[in-house]
Amino acid sequence: MTSVNLAATGPGGLLSRHGRSGIDKRPVTGPVFLDVGGVAGDRIGDLRHHGGAEQAVYAYAAEDLAFWAAELDRPMGPGRVGENLTLSGVDCSGSVIGERWQVGAAVLRVTAPRIPCSTFAGFVQVPDLVGRFLAAGRPGCYLAVERPADVQGGDPVHVVDRPAHGVTVAEVMAAVGGRRELLQRVASARGDFGPRGRKWLDRTLAAIERTPARE
Repeated sequence: MTSVNLAATGPGGLLSRHGRSGIDKRPVTGPVFLDVGGVAGDRIGDLRHHGGAEQAVYAYAAEDLAFWAAELDRPMGPGRVGENLTLSGVDCSGSVIGERWQVGAAVLRVTAPRIPCSTFAGFVQVPDLVGRFLAAGRPGCYLAVERPADVQGGDPVHVVDRPAHGVTVAEVMAAVGGRRELLQRVASARGDFGPRGRKWLDRTLAAIERTPARE
């Protein structure tokens, strides 16, 4: 693990309609406790759409940060996309829904992709970033905490187990972004989604069933 990142402290920071955002995260030294409800010392502005047990931790790969540094022609260091954990050599966007990781002494479970929003675009100051982030297929992943523990930069990360359905967070993000041909495949992972993911999937499939087929 490259680093653990927490929301910057102090009176500054990005303001959104939900209040002061916690998207501006910076690497910290020393142990940080990952708990079922989130990362100790972190801040989340929009609690309706972010955080909670299903999205307790957000992880992003250093290799994907390097992609964005080249794409946007600017430095993209740890924490720059709002991630709590910056990982090297771990394919966060290719991780499988329900996959379990051991990070130091903690055990985490992959639950969902990160879906970009206007706050993210505003923070990076790239107006069309939402569309570009969706198109790039590099969402990173949200994780639930199954075994709380302290973690810190340099801790090893190991995949403990991986569900046989093989549905990745990148595929889920693509389905959310409108690729309906992926929905039946994504639905095979329903049992490994958290409540938010299952609600989205069920609502989307129900809407498709109500839509009259085109002649």
